[in-house]
Amino acid sequence: MKIRHILNRLIAGSGYQIAKKTAGSGSYYDYALHVYKNKDGAFDYARYREIQQEGNLQKIQQTWATEENIQFLADYIRAEIGTPTFGICHGTRRGEEQAWFRKCLSCEIIGTEISDTAKDFPHTVQWDFHEENPEWSNRADFVYSNSLDHSYDPETCLNTWINSLKIDGLCILEHDHHYHSANTQNELDPFGVDIVVMAYLIAVWGKDRFFLKELIDAPQGNMRRFLIIQRRK
Repeated sequence: MKIRHILNRLIAGSGYQIAKKTAGSGSYYDYALHVYKNKDGAFDYARYREIQQEGNLQKIQQTWATEENIQFLADYIRAEIGTPTFGICHGTRRGEEQAWFRKCLSCEIIGTEISDTAKDFPHTVQWDFHEENPEWSNRADFVYSNSLDHSYDPETCLNTWINSLKIDGLCILEHDHHYHSANTQNELDPFGVDIVVMAYLIAVWGKDRFFLKELIDAPQGNMRRFLIIQRRK
């Protein structure tokens, strides 16, 4: 049975259905990805990094995550995998996420931030979350992020995060229908996708390495949900 049919059966009753949309002679899923190109048409990483750093500075006083949702996830993590020893939060800006997780789970948890403002916040490492870090490989009990929308290559990015997990470790993506969908994609937030299509992409990208374990409503925040991904091998 095709993945699309399986997902439609899983989400029956939710009001969603995976289907292709047509535009002109082409077809596409509800998915958008901004492409950073230089004048020669090649990928412009310097432009990507510049935009992300500028955007971070503009929003440096804002925290998108909520303590209530982090507490909920901490309880979920403990119930699913026991007491963790190490976790990573990606794209944390002010570092609130790892601070709340550390408070709830009493273990080593770090955050990553591409901007040099990382040095201003505790337990935050300046790092591009697309890149592998050998020190984290196969080590984390969980990874959390609400920042996949800031990825220029979400498939590579997600695989990088999975590589930092132990076998059976959890990667938790927070998705907001109002801010993370395809119609919100722009130069600062290059990746936008409907949550049900994201479930489809996880199935395609995961192959036999990882899978969507659960899709859970967040206790706080209208239309916020958690995609719980588990590493298989």
